[in-house]
Amino acid sequence: MVVSIPTCLPTEALTLIYSCQQMKDGHIKKFSIFSLALTVTFIHCSCLARNKDEKAFSDRAEEIASYANVAQDIIDLAVRGKAQNRSYERLADFTDTIGNRVSGSKNLDLAIKYMYNALRENGLENVHLEPVKIPHWVRGEESAMMLHPQNHTLAILGLGSSVATPKGGIEAEVLVVESFEELKKRAKEASGKFVTFNQPFVSYGKTVQYREFGASEAAKVGAVATLIRSVTPFSINSPHTGWQDYQEGVKKIPTACITVEDAVMMARMAKRGQKIVVRLTMNAQTFPDVDSFNTVAEIIGSEHPEQVVLLSGHLDSWDVGQGAMDDGGGALISWEALSLLKDLGLRPRRTLRTVFWSAEEQGGVGAQQYFQLHKVNISNFNLVMESDMGTFTPLGLQFTGSTQARAIMAEVMKLLKPINTTNLEEHAEGTDIEMWMDAGVPGASLHVADSKYFWFHHTNGDTMSVQNPVEMNLCSALWAVVAYVVADLEEMLPR
Repeated sequence: MVVSIPTCLPTEALTLIYSCQQMKDGHIKKFSIFSLALTVTFIHCSCLARNKDEKAFSDRAEEIASYANVAQDIIDLAVRGKAQNRSYERLADFTDTIGNRVSGSKNLDLAIKYMYNALRENGLENVHLEPVKIPHWVRGEESAMMLHPQNHTLAILGLGSSVATPKGGIEAEVLVVESFEELKKRAKEASGKFVTFNQPFVSYGKTVQYREFGASEAAKVGAVATLIRSVTPFSINSPHTGWQDYQEGVKKIPTACITVEDAVMMARMAKRGQKIVVRLTMNAQTFPDVDSFNTVAEIIGSEHPEQVVLLSGHLDSWDVGQGAMDDGGGALISWEALSLLKDLGLRPRRTLRTVFWSAEEQGGVGAQQYFQLHKVNISNFNLVMESDMGTFTPLGLQFTGSTQARAIMAEVMKLLKPINTTNLEEHAEGTDIEMWMDAGVPGASLHVADSKYFWFHHTNGDTMSVQNPVEMNLCSALWAVVAYVVADLEEMLPR
């Protein structure tokens, strides 16, 4: 029996077949010729499939490369053309007109109306509002004073969802700890006292647990309130607010953030054995959830309008500063991306949809409701994108998706070589898109030089002074190129 051997087979397969053919007659009979033929056929098919896949990827890479001139047109318009500085100027007008926009506030209502009208005036398509229910927490008046060992006014910001102190405030001694583990070891000392967490900043993801869960952990050992060192690597005596979560079945106690400087000072005092006494007054209130909206605008796809590339940022902010960095910039470049494409007359095969989320700061509340409403069409979501780490100098993207999708995105990023933003990192971030990625939809987040982001995060310092028009031009260009090319490719990203 003659077995034909395909020349494309891998070296390992050829070695196997050659070895079999060289065996003595007494042994080769034990080796089924039929089995050998099946093995050869399987390897041959695998070889052909691999070659086909390589050819398919080569074709897709060539297709992506053909967008080089379009990408350059987008970059030129955003960075050097008539749209230069437009996203910055729009953001400045928005934040100067509206101010900060905490969930449930009148300012957030005004912000939504402002953006709805602005998107329509810009001539974008299918501009509409999608109803959501969001939390409504109001800070009220608040203050903190150290009474011993010195009279010192503490700069504080109550944490979102905190309860109020009793009328007249709480006056108590302070226990200073650096970790949850230290609190457990010193649990007997905590009853009837304030607990000040002076945790060092390691990273936002690791350190923010003290802001989120510190109050309930302290309440478990009898504390009357908590003062949390602000979650930041750098401070100029500025407190950083943020959302916190009470655990079910645990007494709710007031909680506020204090500055790094005051937390470290208390730690020094405690180390010297000095008694620390503080009076805290907070008038925070939580009201029933209120009606709000996610804000949507589109460029409708020319061939597959039901398939979507989603760009996004959140419109709400905290009730301090202007919310320019977090996340006014992310929202504005998601608008600007569509504006750039509209100006150039570019309509991709698939729909580009910009969404401004409501109540992200309270845990992605508006985005969760959007997901529940639209997940029935999840197979039509090609890519979900979010910018929520500032619009500083862009470096590239962070991406979550299959190996095949990552290879395609790496080719797309090569189109951004003219502005040196070609990096493709792992693990896209974004509270508002994580549920889509968990469900298997490819996701991307803007990757920027964000070393200063947490300096201003959730503070009175988050203003237009943090923003830079040149950096926003570059971010807008990157966002528009990626969104357009992915939306216009012949095939959707593989999952």
